[in-house]
Amino acid sequence: MARSDLSDITAFLLIAREGSFTKAAAKLGVSQSALSQTVRNLEARLGIRLLTRTTRKVAPTEAGERLIRAVAPKLEEVEAELAALTALRDKPAGMVRIAAGEHAAESILWPAIERLLPDYPDISIEVVVDNGLTDIVAQRLDAGVRLGEQVAKDMVAVRIGPDMRMAVVGTPDYFRRHPKPRTPDDLTAHNCINIRLPTAGGLYAWELEKAGRALKVRVEGQLVFNTATMAVKAALAGSGLAFVPEDRVLPYIANGSLARVLTDWCPFFPGFHLYYPSRRQPTPAFAVLVSALRQHQ
Repeated sequence: MARSDLSDITAFLLIAREGSFTKAAAKLGVSQSALSQTVRNLEARLGIRLLTRTTRKVAPTEAGERLIRAVAPKLEEVEAELAALTALRDKPAGMVRIAAGEHAAESILWPAIERLLPDYPDISIEVVVDNGLTDIVAQRLDAGVRLGEQVAKDMVAVRIGPDMRMAVVGTPDYFRRHPKPRTPDDLTAHNCINIRLPTAGGLYAWELEKAGRALKVRVEGQLVFNTATMAVKAALAGSGLAFVPEDRVLPYIANGSLARVLTDWCPFFPGFHLYYPSRRQPTPAFAVLVSALRQHQ
């Protein structure tokens, strides 16, 4: 096989994975037209079409799917071995790509990365902030961060954060205008700030529990956001009650900007875990990041 074939096949695999010439070209640092020509040249040499192109998406043909199944795993093995060679260097080096939600990225990943990078100038880290449940295998990421209860059973999971719990909060002024809820049923009388889930697109039901009684409460209100950051801002503005991770609002509770209610209905649950495929052979750069995250606990 000519070296150009290997390069062109690698480009084809990226296009198939991204489902877009535009996205693949951006990742490769080439123009879309040059990438299109690369695939046309590969298809001409093989004498068969590998991609079906429409105005909306790009998808592999049957022949393209066969090539992906045959070649992609082998190239991943080669990439893994090349990455492992960094162990022979005096200092760990290489790129680590990791996905995390906004909260985990801010509270767990960034503090660890900030401490790590000055001591390891040859390590590069890309953080993909995604509040959905990213498929790290499909996206060719090294690892992801999720709450312990969300990690798939076939993944290696490493605890990197303490237990967490949620908090129902509102401003003192809001509670002067509305009586404090004493039970979950009382929430029906309140203007609650909803969060829309990125995975299914539905509104998050507030998960409350007390003495073994678990409830999922559908709340109503004027505001809907897709991030907890905005829900906290709205609560601070007196716009209603927010249900957010406790650590996001503890400073505001301490200084009196927010007041907490239904505390006895907010139990602890497993915190953030780093996870990655069990078949993955950790590179030295990845091992350094894992160590830094464990120290953050």
